Amino acid sequence: MSTVRIFRIWLFLGAWLVCAPACGGADTAEGPDTGPVADTALDVDTVPLPDNDTDSDTDGDADPFPDTAPDSITDTDSALDTDSVPYADSSPDTAPALAVGLSPDFRAWLAAHGFDPTQLARDDLGPGGSFGGRSHPGEALGHEPVVFVHGNADLALGTQVGQTGWTASTQGFLAHGYGPAELYGTTWGPADAMLASQQAHTQANVMQVRRFLDAVLAYTGAAHVDVVAHSMGVTLARKAILGGTAHDPLVGDYDVGPPLTDRVDAFVAIAGANLGLTSCYAAAQLPTCGKEVGLYPGTLVGATVLGRSQFLEDLIDHPGTEGAFRAAVWSTVDEVIGGGGLVWGSITGRLPDQSAEVVYHTAPYGHFGLKDQTVQVQIGLVGAHAW
Repeated sequence: MSTVRIFRIWLFLGAWLVCAPACGGADTAEGPDTGPVADTALDVDTVPLPDNDTDSDTDGDADPFPDTAPDSITDTDSALDTDSVPYADSSPDTAPALAVGLSPDFRAWLAAHGFDPTQLARDDLGPGGSFGGRSHPGEALGHEPVVFVHGNADLALGTQVGQTGWTASTQGFLAHGYGPAELYGTTWGPADAMLASQQAHTQANVMQVRRFLDAVLAYTGAAHVDVVAHSMGVTLARKAILGGTAHDPLVGDYDVGPPLTDRVDAFVAIAGANLGLTSCYAAAQLPTCGKEVGLYPGTLVGATVLGRSQFLEDLIDHPGTEGAFRAAVWSTVDEVIGGGGLVWGSITGRLPDQSAEVVYHTAPYGHFGLKDQTVQVQIGLVGAHAW
């Protein structure tokens, strides 16, 4: 297998991104709608849902919600902006800071309720290993808690290229009025780009996500949580929510737990590989591309795909189980997914029986830009089931 294919696989799992400076630049062409202000030109959205636009322009998209925003967002603060929120500020720059690591209150609760605080906090990775928790017992919540699930080789919070975690998203949610006790994340996997091709949907990875979801639900007492996932975290989170029996070739069958579908309000899947990964067509020998718990996309025989990863087939066989509202965010210029987002002619970023999707066609919405540059869209999908 070529080094190019291996490098693309590493990229998918959250390794370093050599195009980061270019991918972080501004759009130079009309792209999909990314925020709530009125269109000024024809856009190129390809959302395959009924058009309910109320624009006064000759809009050619098929958005499931009225277009109320231009395709670029500018900062409208009345004072010098010093934050790094990647979209128009909706609140002052003095939004509450997110404490890195799990709060002492959350840690104490975990220890008292049968969870392993060390395992979920991931202190071995430093301050970016996790985040979330009340500042004191009984602190009231004003929003449904949001649980963030990162991609492979990434971590909960970070600053390095390819390992930014949910830094931009948490800053954005805080600026939008969420409190630190309403945002949660932990790290699954080693957070090491050099080990990315060795990671898969193993029992350890699935159960790290599942235990954290269970803990946040019980700790907050919330009837529902929202889940925002990126890259390989999408498929891990889908199984953690689906529950039931799973298989790991190293440990055999295991029980994930009862379904959490009715405990999840919004599920936002960013740059997922729900049908597999094109770079895995001829790389099944790598764990991340494996035919049991990897991202192997199968083989096209006539018009039928045969032999797709058993883990992915299990998810495909249970559509609509991620939560009440299920949205996919994907891009035709995702340099890691590749192939215009297609796997054997189908969009791998889509969720089966999804409620909505947001599609991009231009920079900076590559694989990592879809996570770090769509914060306002994430907030809209989570809070209002719109964007």
